[in-house]
Amino acid sequence: MLQVAQLIKSDLGVEIVFAETGGWDHHVNEGGAQGQLATLLRQFSRGITALTRDLGDRMQDVVIVTLSEFGRTAFENGNRGTDHGHANVLFVVGGPVAGGKVYGQWPGLAREQLFEGRDLALTTDFRDVLGEVLVHHLSAGNLAGVFPGYDTRPEKFRRFLRA
Repeated sequence: MLQVAQLIKSDLGVEIVFAETGGWDHHVNEGGAQGQLATLLRQFSRGITALTRDLGDRMQDVVIVTLSEFGRTAFENGNRGTDHGHANVLFVVGGPVAGGKVYGQWPGLAREQLFEGRDLALTTDFRDVLGEVLVHHLSAGNLAGVFPGYDTRPEKFRRFLRA
């Protein structure tokens, strides 16, 4: 995250930065409050916190979107871990974000509410979230060019960015 902050503060006109962290694919022994998942979540939280503090007032013009390419099952498997799932959570942070709430629908965890009886049901497509950032924060004009074949109507945006 230090390099991300340095890029943003360099005033080089950088508009999009990608950073990744691995180790999230826990099929075994996720653990409780002190397990490997909790450890990764603490590291993730500290990294985002350090980035936002380092950027200070510049965060008023920064939007951070965190996401994963796949979700996890809603319930623990036989190895005290979780398997690949259908839906997951995206976190959106930054000065332009109207935060402090959950956007989208909560589908529930009852078996009949789960996708195929095991996965969190998908209620928001990641392209709607990224599309909203591209259009309303970065002034992108052609979402169909970014997401070919996807319905990119602005009506699908969650309106999590301040006007």
